[in-house]
Amino acid sequence: MSSFILKIIAVITMFIDHLGYTIFGKFSFFNYIGRISFPIFAFQISEGYIHTKNLKKYFLRLFLFAIISQIPFMIFHSIISDAFSLNIFFTLLLGLLSIYIYDKCKYKFLGILASTLLAFIAQISHCDYGAYGVAIILIFYIFKNNIINSSIFFILATLIKYSIPCIKYGIFAKEYLYLFICTIIPTLLFATYNGKKGKDTKYLLYLFYPIHLLLLYGINFLVN
Repeated sequence: MSSFILKIIAVITMFIDHLGYTIFGKFSFFNYIGRISFPIFAFQISEGYIHTKNLKKYFLRLFLFAIISQIPFMIFHSIISDAFSLNIFFTLLLGLLSIYIYDKCKYKFLGILASTLLAFIAQISHCDYGAYGVAIILIFYIFKNNIINSSIFFILATLIKYSIPCIKYGIFAKEYLYLFICTIIPTLLFATYNGKKGKDTKYLLYLFYPIHLLLLYGINFLVN
């Protein structure tokens, strides 16, 4: 499976996720399917760092579209909540930065400490997927040559993510189990990844993200 196919799956499942909020105005079964998308985007950041010809332009692209997408993201997010949140590009940007710092650090434990700080920043600044998002991006990079270890640590991070609310509120809801299962489905896709780029889709995610958010908000506005 090429990078192109992975991106198409990520974009489609992300659209389904957001379509659920557009139709129902709240969490629904559409959003279980949507959990598939972010791990793929996180995996692609790791691959992008490895294969990019110009890292500076890669950082700049993510930052530029993080800024461009913020207003469409806030408009769409108002369907779900009035709480402030930063769009997924900020999470991907911090994840890419964590990879860069880890890669350049002579002592890897210092790189992990720095990445932990970036994850904390993502959490307190309310980036989409927060600390978890930054963490799994780094996991995919650290274990880029070992699919088994990569999958184990990704699944463990995901288990922790969905266990926290259960522990915090002293409940076990089947919804969290469904979220966990759907989130780790991409491990099956990564196992079939052939390392090839496939068709050039450099701006597929970048352009699709803000445009589809505005489009879906418009549909929600007309329906409601």
